[in-house]
Amino acid sequence: MNITKTLDAKGLACPMPIVKTKKAIEGIESGQILEVVATDAGAKSDLTAWCKSSGHELVNINDDQGVFTFYIKKG
Repeated sequence: MNITKTLDAKGLACPMPIVKTKKAIEGIESGQILEVVATDAGAKSDLTAWCKSSGHELVNINDDQGVFTFYIKKG
């Protein structure tokens, strides 16, 4: 997977991971991958729902002992 941009949202509580993801994804082209790293467990359901509602594809989620890494393909 070719990651275009990485967003470090560790330590941020809801809704900041979503707010920062929205801003970060504006800076990449359609079809490119945004990697989001977060520690807020709520980000898992929030980012999944946001991707569905905004037309982006959540390619994968990794959970490494409470550190979540999301790979989002811009729609």
